Amino acid sequence: MSRTLLAALVTAAVVVPVSAAARPRIPAPAPAALAPPTTATLDEAYTANRANAAEASRMAAAHGDRTRAAADRAMAAPSRHFLSFDGRGQGLAVEVLGDLAHADRVAVLVPGSDTTLETYGRFRAGAAALQDRLDRLDRSHGSHGSHGSTSRPHTAVIAWLGYETPGTVSTTVLTTGRAEDAAPQLKGFIRELRGVVGEKAHVSLLCHSYGTVVCGRAAHGLDADDIALIGSPGTGADSVAALRTSARIWAARGADDWIVNVPHVHADLFGTTVGFGADPVSPAFGAHVFAAGTGGHSDYFKPGSVSLDNLARIVLGDTSEVTRA
Repeated sequence: MSRTLLAALVTAAVVVPVSAAARPRIPAPAPAALAPPTTATLDEAYTANRANAAEASRMAAAHGDRTRAAADRAMAAPSRHFLSFDGRGQGLAVEVLGDLAHADRVAVLVPGSDTTLETYGRFRAGAAALQDRLDRLDRSHGSHGSHGSTSRPHTAVIAWLGYETPGTVSTTVLTTGRAEDAAPQLKGFIRELRGVVGEKAHVSLLCHSYGTVVCGRAAHGLDADDIALIGSPGTGADSVAALRTSARIWAARGADDWIVNVPHVHADLFGTTVGFGADPVSPAFGAHVFAAGTGGHSDYFKPGSVSLDNLARIVLGDTSEVTRA
């Protein structure tokens, strides 16, 4: 049955037309040429990327694409802080929420399929909800900073749209191809992030849906302290040990998440290996499984949710307060 369902998914992805494939390419400037960021150059990077987003908005408007123009224009607002921005194609963007220059607790969100500049607002909303929850939990618990001081920790959340995500209705969403392309980019970004926040900062990756495949491919040698897999179809690995990482691995799935129906198998179909293997919330996988409440596939960062509370506790290092499934 699992192989039959996978075959049906592949067939549907091949047969069903994807409107984006026929969409004219939107003109945009090349990304700003910037050196790897440091605490001293963050403001310079933010300014350059806002200017790039503003120019991308003007070019998209001249091209007649009002949706992309509006998305780019929103990213050019003075309050936005981008470490990188690329308005070409689907678009790439890496945005900081919080004070990265002084952060000792950093969460990096890795999105799943159909995340583009046009849909980026939904992705950012989750990052903003997490940053707000971190602030609230921190104030209520009076946590200690991880740099050895008794002051409250400084937190930052990074929305990392650093790869070309697959479409939900496509063959690419059923294979590890996009994840394999993205993994070096994610590893490189984490190396650059360490150059800003230092080796003592606690870095957590919160990976959603197809983003868990990306994190699975990048896990080996990745300089992160925690990796949380939420709404995962599988990582391409059969166990935590197979990820070959020193990071602590967490996993969760909401009670109403449709991803539970995805077969956790590998299968060779039409000359391509599809599927992502073991279920990360299964006992055999070996992750620390935490409660995600009754939410669906898009609810893990919903304000007030069990999953958001637990993700914030993981980021803050309050692991004893994480509620287990």
